[in-house]
Amino acid sequence: MDVVFLEGFRAETIVGVDHDEQHLPQPVSIDLALGRAQLAACRSDRLRDTVNYAAVREDVLKLLATHGLKLLEALAEAIAQTLLAHFDLDWVQVRIAKVDKFPDVARAGVQIERRRL
Repeated sequence: MDVVFLEGFRAETIVGVDHDEQHLPQPVSIDLALGRAQLAACRSDRLRDTVNYAAVREDVLKLLATHGLKLLEALAEAIAQTLLAHFDLDWVQVRIAKVDKFPDVARAGVQIERRRL
C-alpha cells in the first residue's frame, strides 16, 4: 500500500453537542492517510498519477464549511467517504480532534479507517 498523507491540518468548523459548539466555529486538527495499492506516480513522476493533496485539502475544507454534523465520529466518516469517492482510494485513515477543548487536554478526538468496498 502506498500512502499519501496530510498531518496537522488545522481548520475551524462547527461541530459538537454543547450549545456554544453548535453556534461558534472551533479549531480542529486533522491527520489523513490516503492509500492506494500502488501509486503510478512512483514510476511516472506525474501529478495525475498520484493523490493530489492540494485537492484533498480543498475537499475537506468544503466539507468542514457545510457538513451540519454534531459528532466528530460522524464528521470523520463523512470525510472518509468523501475522500474514498473523489480520489480513487483503496484505504483511508482519518484522525480528527478538537483542539484545546479542555484546559488540561491538548486534543480530544477520534480515528477511523475505511476501505473501498
